[in-house]
Amino acid sequence: MNPQARIRSLPPEGALGAVGRPGGTEVRRRHKLLLGAVACIAAGCTAVGPDYARPDPGLPAVYRGADGAPPAATGAETFGTLQWWSLFPDPELQALIRTALEQNYDLQVAVQRILQARSQVTVAGSLPYPTVDGALSAPYSGYGGSDLPPGAADSSFVPQVGLGVAWEIDFWGKFKRNSESAWADLLAAEDARYAVMASLVSDIGQAYLSLRALDLTLEISRRTVTSRTQSVDLVQARLDGGVAGVLDLRQAETLYYSATKTIPEIQRQIEQTENFINVLLGRNPGPIPRGQPLEQQVAAPSLPSGLPLDLLTRRPDIRQAEQRLIAANADIGVAKADLYPQVTISGFGGAGTATISGSNFGPYWIFSVLPQVSVPIFNMGRLQANVDFSEAEAKAAGLRYQQTLRQALREVSDALVAIRKRQEFRQQQELLVKTLSDASQVAKLRYEGGVSSYLEVLDTERQYFDAEIGLVEARRDESQSVIQLYKALGGGWQTDAPAAAAAARQGPEPTHRHRLRAPPGPSCAQPAPREGEADLERGPAFSTPRAPAMRCSRPPTATGRRGKQSAPTTGAAGG
Repeated sequence: MNPQARIRSLPPEGALGAVGRPGGTEVRRRHKLLLGAVACIAAGCTAVGPDYARPDPGLPAVYRGADGAPPAATGAETFGTLQWWSLFPDPELQALIRTALEQNYDLQVAVQRILQARSQVTVAGSLPYPTVDGALSAPYSGYGGSDLPPGAADSSFVPQVGLGVAWEIDFWGKFKRNSESAWADLLAAEDARYAVMASLVSDIGQAYLSLRALDLTLEISRRTVTSRTQSVDLVQARLDGGVAGVLDLRQAETLYYSATKTIPEIQRQIEQTENFINVLLGRNPGPIPRGQPLEQQVAAPSLPSGLPLDLLTRRPDIRQAEQRLIAANADIGVAKADLYPQVTISGFGGAGTATISGSNFGPYWIFSVLPQVSVPIFNMGRLQANVDFSEAEAKAAGLRYQQTLRQALREVSDALVAIRKRQEFRQQQELLVKTLSDASQVAKLRYEGGVSSYLEVLDTERQYFDAEIGLVEARRDESQSVIQLYKALGGGWQTDAPAAAAAARQGPEPTHRHRLRAPPGPSCAQPAPREGEADLERGPAFSTPRAPAMRCSRPPTATGRRGKQSAPTTGAAGG
């Protein structure tokens, strides 16, 4: 019966699934699947499940907080496209970052995740193709006793050797969807490594700024202690001469000890910050070499933020979230393919001989072919539940993608307003320090001239010291805000091996890097490395994995999930 006649002969929907009859829903579902299968074959479809389409990001035209900084034109250079060594001119800081990119443990773990994803791509790539196994068997049988049937053999030895072949035909595009999902996982692992690199560069830069700020604070504290030691000596001399009182001496000592007590605390923070940086570098705790002073740490001549749309291609975490969404979308097709018939062809070909009761037979040839079609009929809704699971996971991945976008916008806006306001704060703090410096000098002159008490000196000195420390913190915070903006705009993961990166550019970028649809057939295209990438063999710092030769995916599962189902088994050797 042809497919059209079979469709016309089917009972109307509901005839077998009337209310009150068990199994009606399952029967109707099977009828719909059969109709869909026939229609799919007639239309020549190759993959079930939805094709990926990027969700509307709904990004604003400009960043909030970008006052006075017009966005760059599309395609123009933005602050986030700077190489990190252009942002940090200090050679010592550059050396620390390079060491971290070579030795940081989180980055090495991220590289291993890429290798895992690559292996899954390679393993799953074999599924659309036949599996060939060699088989060798040599069974021996011996019989004894007085009641053997007449003519029965008392022994047999039948050695055989051959090749077993198994091939599952991908009518519904399950392997193709698996390939799309595996490639998306690989690219997501790549982007995860870039995200670690960006965070690592930012963390080391900010920690180094904190360290240089602590160094400057320690220098101010020691200079203040020296100055106040001289003040104590002066007041002591005035007390000995009967000009000053004991209260003046105690107030001078109060100023002295308020400065000395800060030194041990600052030294503690310095050593702990050095230990933190060493951990990021993958080293044991120890001292950190110093370079340029705090004021010369960040080189940012201008801060054009670019357009919010740039975040889609610049930020590794956004790209990673989209690749997770692509993989989840492809998994829907994998799960749906398990609802349709599966066609497997297995066979065996070889040669053998036989020795029966001392008589030799052969050699002879062996050849067998076994086509097989398996149709899911009843599974208690397990396969449909897998489809529902995959659809829910895709929706969750879409929500995480949108959430990542909003978080990126918030980080950029926060960094922009932080730079502007902390710059204003630093300017006002500089004026305050200058004013208090003059006030401190005047108070000292007034006390030495006997016009005022030492309490006035005590108050102005305390305010001046606190203002100097506040100015150091304001400069640190302003520079750290620049680093935060750099990271928020997607900067910080570029390598410094442009020559190696150019040599590593091999083959076109796969189409599913921005779209889910993969090219039909056993394409061996390799993804092009991003700017500044080199081979994985160079180590975790300056590398990206080369794509394996086969465009492939993770192995399908028995329940429609990736990574658990093995390839079709080969036919057993005869004999």
